[in-house]
Amino acid sequence: MIKRKIITMKNRWQHYPLISTQLQAVNDCIHQRIVCNNPSLQAALLAMADNGGKYLRPALLLLTARACNPQSSEHDDRLVKVAASIEILHMATLIHDDIIDDSPKRRGAVSIQTRFGKDTAVYAGDLLFTVFFDLLIETMPGSSYLTTNARSMRQILNGELGQTGQRFNTRQGLKDYLKNVNGKTAALFRLAAREGAHFGGGDEHLTGPAAKFGQNLGIAFQMLDDILDYTGGQGLNKPVLEDLTTGVYSLPLLFALQQSGTAAQLGPLLAKKRQMTLADMQRVQEIVIASDAVKASRQLAGRFTNKAIENLTKLPDNRARRFLHQMANQLLKRTM
Repeated sequence: MIKRKIITMKNRWQHYPLISTQLQAVNDCIHQRIVCNNPSLQAALLAMADNGGKYLRPALLLLTARACNPQSSEHDDRLVKVAASIEILHMATLIHDDIIDDSPKRRGAVSIQTRFGKDTAVYAGDLLFTVFFDLLIETMPGSSYLTTNARSMRQILNGELGQTGQRFNTRQGLKDYLKNVNGKTAALFRLAAREGAHFGGGDEHLTGPAAKFGQNLGIAFQMLDDILDYTGGQGLNKPVLEDLTTGVYSLPLLFALQQSGTAAQLGPLLAKKRQMTLADMQRVQEIVIASDAVKASRQLAGRFTNKAIENLTKLPDNRARRFLHQMANQLLKRTM
C-alpha cells in the first residue's frame, strides 16, 4: 500500500523535476501530521490528502525559495514544514468551503462532507487548522511571520465573507470581484511566495517582489478557474451550477452583465435566484459564452499574468526563476 502511494506521488511531481524530492517530503510530512484516534476522522483526512491535489502552493513556495537563493538546500527540513503548512491551510479552507456550499464533489471526487458527513468534515477542517498552527510554532518561533500568517488567514476569511456578501448581486463590479479574489485566493499564493523567499534564505529585498508575484499569479489563477467553469467541458459544469445556485457570480458572468444587451437576457434568469432550473442555468452559460465576456476575462487574466512575470524579473535569473515564468504561462493556457 505504501509503495503504491509513493509511486503515485512521484507521478504527480513530474511537472516539478527541480523540487520533486522536496515535494515528496512535503507529502510525507502531511501524512505524518494528520493522525488522530478517530477512525472516521482519520479516513476523511487521508482521503483529502490523497485526492489529487497538485500541490501548486507548496511548489510555488519551494521554487521561489530556490529562485531567491539557488544554494537553498533541498534537505532543509524547516522549508519542507513551511511548505506543508501552506498546503494544510489550503486543504482546511477547501473542506470548509465545501461544507458551506454543500458541494458534492471536490477535484472530481466525492467531497469530504458528502462522503463522511458534515460533522466529520467540520472536525477534519478544524484538525487541519491545528496542524497548521503546530507547524508554524515549530518553524517560526519568535518570527514576524507568525503575524504574517495570521494576517493572511484574515485576508482569506475577508475574501470569503466579501464574496458571501455579494451573493445574487447583479450590480457588483470588477472592483468588488478583485477585492474578494485578493483575499480568498491570492492571499495564499502571496503567502507561499513570500515565505519561500524568506525561509529559503534569500535577501530581504527579494521578499517584496516575490510576494507581488504570488499575488498577481493567484489573481490570474482564479480568473482562469472562473473561465474554465464556463468553457471547460460539454454542458453545464458543476462549479457553474453551484455558483449560480448559491448566487456567486464569477468573472465571465460579471463581464456579461456589463453589456446592456446581454444583461437584458440574463436579468430574468438570475432574478429567479435559488429557484433557477437546470435549463435556466444552461441558458445562462450559453449567453455568457456567446458574448464577449470570456474573451474579456482572458484578457484580464493575461494582464495579471504579465504583471506576475514582470515581478519575477526582480528575482535572480536562474533555473528556478525560469521555471516560475513557465509555470505562470502554463497556468494561463491550462484547459482544466
